Amino acid sequence: MMLARLKSRRVAGALFSAAIALGAMSSFASAAEGDWPRWRGPNFDNVSPDTGLLKEWPKDGPALAWKSTDVGAGFSSISIAGGKIFTMGEAGDSSFVVALDMTGKKLWSTKVGKTGGGGGYPGPRCTPTVDGEHLYAVGQYGDLVCLQAATGAELWRKNLNKDFGGKMMSGWGNSESPLVDGDRLIVTPGGKKGTVAALNKLTGETIWQSDDWTDDAAYTGVIIGTIAGKKQYVQFTAASVAGLNPETGDVLWKAERKGQTAVIPTPVVHNDHVFVTSGYGVGCDLFKVTADGATFKVEKVYSNKNMVNHHGGVILQDGKIYGYSDGKGWSCIDLLTGETVWKTKEELGKGAISYADGMFYLRDEGKSKGTIALIEASKEGYKEHGRFAPPKLSGKEQWPHLVIAGGKLYVRDQETLYCYDVKKK
Repeated sequence: MMLARLKSRRVAGALFSAAIALGAMSSFASAAEGDWPRWRGPNFDNVSPDTGLLKEWPKDGPALAWKSTDVGAGFSSISIAGGKIFTMGEAGDSSFVVALDMTGKKLWSTKVGKTGGGGGYPGPRCTPTVDGEHLYAVGQYGDLVCLQAATGAELWRKNLNKDFGGKMMSGWGNSESPLVDGDRLIVTPGGKKGTVAALNKLTGETIWQSDDWTDDAAYTGVIIGTIAGKKQYVQFTAASVAGLNPETGDVLWKAERKGQTAVIPTPVVHNDHVFVTSGYGVGCDLFKVTADGATFKVEKVYSNKNMVNHHGGVILQDGKIYGYSDGKGWSCIDLLTGETVWKTKEELGKGAISYADGMFYLRDEGKSKGTIALIEASKEGYKEHGRFAPPKLSGKEQWPHLVIAGGKLYVRDQETLYCYDVKKK
């Protein structure tokens, strides 16, 4: 029976691979200027392609273009595609996906599931993924929906727990933003039926589920990487990091790597190396993956605590990894050696990092501060070029990552979405 299932899975994968070869391409490869169609942007790296942005902010920060107070409570960031802004929130008895126009006016909202959850931090935390006419989102209870991007009409739905035997590593709720690749939608239910699953993006029908990798799901999303010459899906859990064959879901390589409590930051894939980091005192690891024919080998390059990133994410620029390291402050480390290049505790509190036009945008997650700072993307040290805080903050954690797209800086704080103009005049 196992052999038959594997054979069926490989045949299905081969058919979808052929479809891709005939021209079914991911929309992310050709995202329109100003679009940010998924979590961490078109290339999974939180690097904006914007240029011509302010390199120095006025004393009170960049000008506020508009704000919306109608997106509901929660910790989701935003995606942008086709002249619309998408996020998730909750109000009343429902969590929902909401669409705004580019002035912040609500266009539609569609129910995803019930409210609450999140282990004391209620509300959805997935950033919707937009693929042409369709949108995909996951609620905090594992509700997976496919909607029409234009109208919000529901096309199909699944539940990661009920339909795929999903299991999370701990109790803060499903946080993943789905991945679209060609005709497939890739999600991470976790659990004994398989850590990762590939679905037909138009119907929600299962193509494969990785039954040879059965870790519980963490709070990360699957990314696409080319490693040792082969395209693969890379995912990170509390027990390991692995690369999967996109056609079959088979594990190409896997490295044991134990996390604690919540594993959140997205892995970084670069030149056959995979960098991972997580908080709760764990730190960071670099793995090198090589191939001998169809056989992959993975070796650990280093493991240390120079980058202990909780959930603000890290960014690779010019061979250096930048982000906030618990206990050390904002830090820069060398990707290949893991050695600290610089660090500072004094300048700004813990939070998330984004990049655009040679600059990093840092967000202090503190409930009472919420400060956003602009610094140079420099291995020479922390060089700040302005800071500000949005008015009337909610008093809750400032966890949503910043988005810089189309000359605008988007800042989500619970029910409020702020849009600032950061384009040079």
